[in-house]
Amino acid sequence: MRALIQTFAEQKGELGQALLQHIGISVLSLLIAILIAMPLAIWATHHRKVAELLLQVTGVLQTIPSLALLGLLIPLVGIGSVPAVIALVIYALLPIFQSTYVGITEIDPSLEEAADAFGMRRSQKLFRVELPTAMPVIISGIRTGLVLIIGTATLAALIGAGGLGNFILLGINRNDPQLILVGAISSALLAIILSALISVVQRLSIKKMLITLAVLVIGAAGISITRLVMPKTETITIAGKLGAEPDILINMYKDLIEQESPRTKVVLKQNFGETTFLFNALKSNKIDIYPEFTGTVLETLVKKAPTQKTSAHQTYLDAQRLLKQQFQMDYLQPMKYQNTNALVVKKDFAKKNDLKTISDLKNIENQLKGGMTLEFIHRKDGWVGIKKAYELDFPVRSMQASLRYSAIKNGQINVADAYSTDSQIKQLNLTTLKDDQHVFPPYQGAPLMKTSFANKHPQVVKALNRLAGKISESEMQEMNYEVNVQKKSADVVAHQYLVKKGLLKGDGK
Repeated sequence: MRALIQTFAEQKGELGQALLQHIGISVLSLLIAILIAMPLAIWATHHRKVAELLLQVTGVLQTIPSLALLGLLIPLVGIGSVPAVIALVIYALLPIFQSTYVGITEIDPSLEEAADAFGMRRSQKLFRVELPTAMPVIISGIRTGLVLIIGTATLAALIGAGGLGNFILLGINRNDPQLILVGAISSALLAIILSALISVVQRLSIKKMLITLAVLVIGAAGISITRLVMPKTETITIAGKLGAEPDILINMYKDLIEQESPRTKVVLKQNFGETTFLFNALKSNKIDIYPEFTGTVLETLVKKAPTQKTSAHQTYLDAQRLLKQQFQMDYLQPMKYQNTNALVVKKDFAKKNDLKTISDLKNIENQLKGGMTLEFIHRKDGWVGIKKAYELDFPVRSMQASLRYSAIKNGQINVADAYSTDSQIKQLNLTTLKDDQHVFPPYQGAPLMKTSFANKHPQVVKALNRLAGKISESEMQEMNYEVNVQKKSADVVAHQYLVKKGLLKGDGK
């Protein structure tokens, strides 16, 4: 408990910002869902067959996995708050529509007859009889929609929309349960508080409810319009994949760019997700830069890549050329270290079974239980290539990146995929098996951006090229260790390295 309280205290600045982001996304999504679902349900009470169809449609929409929905929305509307709000609105439609429809259609027929006998028009009957009578049921649906929205909104962090999900993702990646609890507890408390506020609103008259709703809608619209008309400073958005290493790299990019161009505002989108999310976001101009690895470019992103294995330098040149030809993107000079894919086992397991290379796994194939990331499992330069080259076929479970390390530590699996600079290799006393069939291509990291962006921002290119040929494998592994194990902040670790190497002015953070 003491550690949890300390984490809350240490993260209070970031927590406040994340909380505001979460509230903004959640409230906006709820308002839009109410404005869509309630009028539609009221109209549907007089069109029963259409109502049945709408209930089925909203029910089907709610069954779409949230990650799949976010992935489908990114190519259409980009990253950030917009796809998150669209997804959350979709999930809230069913409970609000259903409660409104059921609440009105199940009103005592005698009340409806009495209203007709008094000669009430349809609108009068709606606002004086139907809505007041059905309001407890409607409010229960709105409350259910709100809880769904707040819980699902934690996934918005995966697409750069921020919110409390940032703490959960960060905790998973760093194997830090305190950070996970900060995000989860804050999300639960937020749901309880907002649900209580809805109960207060329930006591208002229909007229006051409508006025309150109108004020909230006008306020949200006003904020949006103000943001659009206000003069904007130039903003550069840099995103990174999940994990400590991408977080360190994008913080280095930020420091170098702001040193070269002090008036430029740099926004970081951390723990953004897998390769395809980032690449699609770059193509659709939703981000400006992200660090990518040469082997990943050739194996995953470009078409007609050379099939023969080449040197690290030639791999970079091929990746640079194909990105330019196929996507009009600039791939800057790479860093020194290679963060290659690898298969790892515990050292005592390797010693017991005389394991030095991946080929040696064939001798104990019936003993093997693998745990690997979903991306690695489906890549040609990952498990697909390993199975083919080494003729291996042992059971492999899909796992989130940090969880596979917990699994190998606890003996639930005995083989895992890894990156050569992962701090957990040192922390958990693991052995990296030699890729004697050379399945894994060279992996050097470098900033990736659109050519149009590079031409417009030569100062950014100049700043980021300072990292060319810098950072050794041991240095990167040590920085990852500082973040993952010693719990140092990624921006502090990045800043201190740049200062130490003379790439940044200042005495460190």
